[in-house]
Amino acid sequence: MNARTTWRVAVLPGDGIGPEVMRQAGKVLDALCAGDGPEIERVEFGWPSHAWHREHGRMAPPDYLATLGEFDAILLGALGDPGPGDDPDRFVLSDAESLAPLLEIRKHFDQWACERPCRPLPGAPRHLADPRAADIDMLVIRENSEGEYVGQGGRLAPGTPHEIATQTSVFTRRGTERIVRHAFAAARERAATRAREGRERDFGGRPSQVCLVTKRNALKHWGELYTETFAALARDYPDVATHHELVDAACMKFVTSPWAFDVVVASNLHGDILTDLAAVLNGGMGVAPSCNLNPAERGRPPMFEPTHGSAPDIAGKGLAGPTAMLLTTAMMLDWMGTEDAAAAAAGDRLRAAVAADLSEHGDERRGTDAVGDAVVHRLRAD
Repeated sequence: MNARTTWRVAVLPGDGIGPEVMRQAGKVLDALCAGDGPEIERVEFGWPSHAWHREHGRMAPPDYLATLGEFDAILLGALGDPGPGDDPDRFVLSDAESLAPLLEIRKHFDQWACERPCRPLPGAPRHLADPRAADIDMLVIRENSEGEYVGQGGRLAPGTPHEIATQTSVFTRRGTERIVRHAFAAARERAATRAREGRERDFGGRPSQVCLVTKRNALKHWGELYTETFAALARDYPDVATHHELVDAACMKFVTSPWAFDVVVASNLHGDILTDLAAVLNGGMGVAPSCNLNPAERGRPPMFEPTHGSAPDIAGKGLAGPTAMLLTTAMMLDWMGTEDAAAAAAGDRLRAAVAADLSEHGDERRGTDAVGDAVVHRLRAD
């Protein structure tokens, strides 16, 4: 791997609160890139967005994927209803149309892994009363390229009493093997990080664990493919404990005992549900980061986006919490940090500044700019 020390990032503010939280990401990146910080060139685009669709009849230019392919990474704010929610005449598209670029970007750049960490920071909202909830340290990995979201199917005789809708899921051995192996590799890497930081965990005598989530009792064919592949690959990782949960049981245990999980790997649909539940355990959508990437091909740009949506009810009011966007930016810097020491250091600094701000002000209601400015102040003072 040839190390990079300069980066080009495509900035897509998107809809609703997206531009508001993205401005805060821009401010912290300006602070982090000053002096000895990483060299990051940011280019902002007005698409994909409702505003672009209103003017041009589509969410983005015809060649927008080729344009994005010229960048090292993509930073996205949010897509969906642009708000404000009290404007009945706002230009609103269906979710299928406004969110289509998300699937198009993921598929085009083969961003087959979605990662959402869940490790609550002090000051973040706590939704579980059990004191053990403070020790949650989980990474949910969602298969991001196939499964239930491939878009195969259709509707016959729509709008009639005889209408039939089909939605076909597609699972391949290649797709299954790569996401499961990535989960095992992530578990091993997380265990090594914990060992360096002196916070080891024990999973039946092993320092890490991967939990496979399926619905193999009802969805036999892909469930067995996942199960058999998981068992075969587990032999290559004897130091990693293994576990299996049906998706309904996993949802219950995410609530009753989330501290028992380490790495969780699931299909596209199940992972979508579980990652949102993990975000709530992390403190809510407002503090939960996310990324979509191709771990095997770093030449394909990954996309970093907060877990929250466009929040039309508060769009344009300066009330959106930017913490999730800032932690997502830190994830982008971590990804760059694999090759660039300056980016790795910047990611650590940003995460520490956000954590300190959240710890001090987590129970306060502050505006979007106030939070961003406070984090920038900490970065310039450290």
